[in-house]
Amino acid sequence: MTTSTKDVDQLAINAIRTLSMDGVEAAGCGHPGTPMALAPVTYQLWTSTLRYDPAAPLWPNRDRYVLSCGHASMLIYSMLHLAGVRKATADGLIIQELSVSLDDLRNFRQWGSPTPGHPEYGHTTGVETTTGPLGQGCGNSVGMAISSKWLAARYNKPGFELFDFNVYVQCSDGDLMEGVACEAASLAGHLKLSNLCWVYDDNSITIEGSTDLAFSEDVAKRFEGLGWNVVQVNDANDLEALDAAYEAFLQTEHAPTLIIVKSIIGFGSPNKAGTAAAHGAAIGADEVRLTKAAYGWPEDESFVVPEEVLQYFQDTLGSRGREASEVWQALFEGYQAEHPDLARELELIQTGRLPAGWEAGLTEFPADEKGLATRSSAGKALNGFAKQIPWLLGGSADLAPSTNTLLTFDEVGHFGADNYEGRNMHFGIREHAMAAALNGMALCGLRPYGATFFVFSDYLRPSMRLSSLMGLPSVFVFTHDSIGVGEDGPTHQPVEQLAAARAIPGLVVIRPADANEAAQAWRVALAETSRPTALVLTRQNLPTLDRSKYAPADGVVRGGYILSDASGGKPQVLLLASGSEVALALTAQQQLAGEGIRARVVSLPSFELFEDQSAEYQEEVLPAAIQARVAIEAGVQQGWDCYLGQHGAFIGMEGFGVSAPFQKIYEEFGFTAERVVATARQLLS
Repeated sequence: MTTSTKDVDQLAINAIRTLSMDGVEAAGCGHPGTPMALAPVTYQLWTSTLRYDPAAPLWPNRDRYVLSCGHASMLIYSMLHLAGVRKATADGLIIQELSVSLDDLRNFRQWGSPTPGHPEYGHTTGVETTTGPLGQGCGNSVGMAISSKWLAARYNKPGFELFDFNVYVQCSDGDLMEGVACEAASLAGHLKLSNLCWVYDDNSITIEGSTDLAFSEDVAKRFEGLGWNVVQVNDANDLEALDAAYEAFLQTEHAPTLIIVKSIIGFGSPNKAGTAAAHGAAIGADEVRLTKAAYGWPEDESFVVPEEVLQYFQDTLGSRGREASEVWQALFEGYQAEHPDLARELELIQTGRLPAGWEAGLTEFPADEKGLATRSSAGKALNGFAKQIPWLLGGSADLAPSTNTLLTFDEVGHFGADNYEGRNMHFGIREHAMAAALNGMALCGLRPYGATFFVFSDYLRPSMRLSSLMGLPSVFVFTHDSIGVGEDGPTHQPVEQLAAARAIPGLVVIRPADANEAAQAWRVALAETSRPTALVLTRQNLPTLDRSKYAPADGVVRGGYILSDASGGKPQVLLLASGSEVALALTAQQQLAGEGIRARVVSLPSFELFEDQSAEYQEEVLPAAIQARVAIEAGVQQGWDCYLGQHGAFIGMEGFGVSAPFQKIYEEFGFTAERVVATARQLLS
């Protein structure tokens, strides 16, 4: 097997195919058919078009490659190995070690390997985002493309075109069936993201069989209707047609591009090509041998990598990428001299840091019995911080007037096809695409936020979960946080969503009790560098507490704190609450004091932050000796038991809400100081 009998193109393509087959076969599980089909599509993209330096895989203006059909992970792992992509350490240092070695391919899906079943960001250098849940990579890619446009609009200056990177996505039938991908495609078309290219693997096969079982739409017409440029390639093995398609994308100036590629899943397999049997399982040792024979490949050898293939990747992708990254670095050095302040901002963005003095944007609110809804105070706090952090940007799912997440200071602008420098984003009624795009923006170093009503967190939960899995500091702003929504009724009144959000590992959930806690909640969220935050805010006004009487609001950073301690001795009962119910606990404390019962009020806005604290601090706030405890929250009890212990009581929701003025709803569901007092009294009896 030499290049004299098979040209290097075919040699490389078959290397990708056989590495993918061998990896899946070694693991005994996986998805071999899609890599076998898409090998030429990916090969042509990487060797002819992709602007990426394997020796500098974190270069800021690199093109982004996203494998949205993450089940085909052996495809990207094979590419990373053949391209010679170097490994980055946790602190961003590039070392000589390969990101994916041949041994790593042999250990596909095994404990501790950088080749897990689906690609994971931060686990394998060269993997730009975690994919696998179908459609997510598509959604992330829109955020990446938005980032490229925004970075270019803000930082490119005459003679210094620092940002123009493109985003390439390989996606499947399954990706395009998912709602998040359609939402994302609609948003991308509206924004005319000409730097975005999805390459659709139209192989007509899913796990159950032919896509005819459930999918008969005209994808080209759908995307044309969404404002995309659509290019057709009738044969995935036609390298010239693929090259022309990629060039057509590069020449398109006012729309994203969808390249529809007809392929045969499991290409080359004599008995399984074109069938569902090639999709989600190893094809078997006998079939592997037959397929390798069909490729003209050594039938009894595994993980074969011809030297000619490695050299060709270096001569194409490697050489082109190295030149581009070196030119960029030289350009940036000149930029530092001409535009030092902007260059400093870019350095901060790339390292995930915030500007010096950003906390000076903290808004403080005077005591006020009438107070503000925390959605309003949080909106003011957001604007204060956004003035200090130029790359803090975001918007809502068509709810900015209700979520109070619009940036209102001068020259902030609205992001759109006619103004890519704007910082107010309009995601439309596309909650899931919004959250997925936020993750894509965070992956490019920006500090994004997105807002909607809390009950609609269910629509975007998969993306919020992936934000946590990837350790991204995305901020999810949720308003209308409880039955306090009132007249809108049970469809819009979240009751189980707090417990559901708290159940996501690594997601910091903060439900502030007043305006100053809301401002501190934003401060905490922005200080996070490796965890997403969910801010859960009220629609109704809450009194702004007098902090000369009560503990400072910066206790939010610790998740829970003694807001008002018992007077006249050690507390007999602990009153725990979050959000709007904290004021209720304070009223109950006063009434209990009138009965000679000493109560401590603990504001507990964030379970996660409280759990971060030392055992000594937790004991200080919630002494184990005090077993009489009452927790009050306008949601379900799930999650509170660890703080209530065996003898505590919970005042909350056991079902859904109703449509009525919120004051009446609170009264009817027992959210009253009198009930808190009676419950505390009963615990002490």
